This record gives sequence, C-alpha cells and structure tokens, in this order.
Amino acid sequence: MRILITGITGMVGSYFYRMYKERGNEVYGIARNSASSRMEVVRDENIFRCDIIDRDALEKVFDKVHPELVIHMAAQAFNGLSWDCEYLTHYTNYVGSLNVLKCALRNGLFTKVLLACSSAEYGDFDITDCPLKEHQNLRPVTPYGVSKAGVELLGYQYYSNYDLPVYFPRMFIHVGTGHPPATAIQNFARQLALISKGILEPVVRVGNLESARDFIDVRDGVAAMMLLIENDKRGMPVNICTGKAYKIAEVLQMLIDIANVKVEIIEDKSLLRTSDEPLLLGDNSLIKSLGFQQKYQLRETLQMVYADWLQRI
Repeated sequence: MRILITGITGMVGSYFYRMYKERGNEVYGIARNSASSRMEVVRDENIFRCDIIDRDALEKVFDKVHPELVIHMAAQAFNGLSWDCEYLTHYTNYVGSLNVLKCALRNGLFTKVLLACSSAEYGDFDITDCPLKEHQNLRPVTPYGVSKAGVELLGYQYYSNYDLPVYFPRMFIHVGTGHPPATAIQNFARQLALISKGILEPVVRVGNLESARDFIDVRDGVAAMMLLIENDKRGMPVNICTGKAYKIAEVLQMLIDIANVKVEIIEDKSLLRTSDEPLLLGDNSLIKSLGFQQKYQLRETLQMVYADWLQRI
C-alpha cells in the first residue's frame, strides 16, 4: 500500500512511519522545511519538504505519490500553545486539513484519509459525564480544541457529500519519545533530566497539578488508529485512549521517583492555562471492540520519556 504521512517528523507521525514500514508498505512523508527532528525518518528519500497550507505544493506531492492512504498528523498540535498563536492554530489546522482533503478527493475516491482529531474537542462538560463517550456533545473551550472540532466536521462533510473514506480518531494525550517540552510530561522530564545532570538547580516549575488526564503511549495509540482503518470504521469518531486518568501531580511524582532526585516543586504562573478541564477521561469501549489491547502502562512510558531526555540533553 502507498501511504502518505503528513507531519512525519512529529512524534505520532514517525511512529506511523515505523509501523507501516515494518509491515512492508511503501511509505512517503511530508514535513515542513523548518521541521527539525532527531528521527532518522528525515533522511528518507521519500520525504517531501512541503507545508500543508501551500495547496499547490501539496497537490504536486499527491500527483507524485498517488497515495492509497493519507495519515494526516501535521498540525499546530499543542493545546496550551494555541492561546499564544490562536490565528496560526486555526489556519494551520483547518485550512491545512481542507487542503489535504481536497487533494485526497482530487486523487480519487480510493484514497483513505485518517484525520487527527482530539479529546480537546469535548471541552466544557460535567465531570459526571466521564468517561466520555463518542456521542458526547462537543463544546471545545480552547483555540486548539475549536480548530480540531472544525477539522472533524470538515472531514465529515467530505465523507458525507463525496463518499471519501475518512476516519476520525479522537486522540487523547499521546506520550512518547522525540516530543518537544510543550506538554506537562515532556516539560517535567526535561527539567528532571537537567537537574539530574547538575545543569539546573533542584527546582521543578509546574502549572496546574490537580487536573487529571487519560494518557496513552504513542505506540498503543498508533496501533489503535491502525485498527480503525483495518476494520474500515469510516465516518465515525472513535476515542483513542486507555480509559484511565491520572492527576498531573501523580505523573510528576512518578517521574521524580524514576529520576531518583530530590526537588522542590514551585508553581509557575506562566504555565497555568486560561482554561483547563479538571478531568479528561475517555471511554475506550469502541476501540476495544475492534481488538485493541493496551500494551504499555504509564510508568513504563514515563521511564522511556525520561531516558530519552537524558540522552537528548
């Protein structure tokens, strides 16, 4: 199968690359000229330097590859950062996805498209609604969440009106190696690695530690999303999650135990968000019904992330 992955140098995109290559597929990727990554994938001759908001350039890539499957992961993917770059978030995520869908439709109705949707779309809900099922009303409260709700509705428009086979994984927080320190886990792991090496004073700066999130190892998440395609669950949102939530404070303590350092914890107001759901927990019954089984527990994932930061710094 010919597969095109947008955002291939990102954490999730690079794992899709590895898993599909291991299965013997012909894999191509798109990355921005400015994209930087430690991933070996950037040296692959099948990687095209292109920005998804440049529709002309994107059409040329589709004309060269004629993909049978598009894994669309390119985005401004950070919820917290979206408050500081609201316009860029909406433009990149919505218009970029529109370009991908238009190119896929132009390529032919045999082209399957997996759109990266997000748990941030759920937004404003009552805690008693958790674990969240896919039929839950979407009331996103962050620029990122709103942009992803728009992307999902846009994808449904193409599925409903043009019969384009579009898949809608609602991704809860994916955790793995090679990610920038723009999320709490990566930020904590980086700080602790710097402290462990004596580069930083033994102080960890944190935001809100009381919120709880459903974290999933990126390897489990990618395996789950591949099941959507294999089972042809087009046109319907499916939660990609574990069904278990951890408080950020618990995650931080696990990382401190893994790093085996003594630290002081200080709240940094710059790390607090304008809006922060107290609990984000998904119901994973639907993906489990497709054969999904979680392989990696959170502590194991955190050990891998911390070891990665020790190497990166």
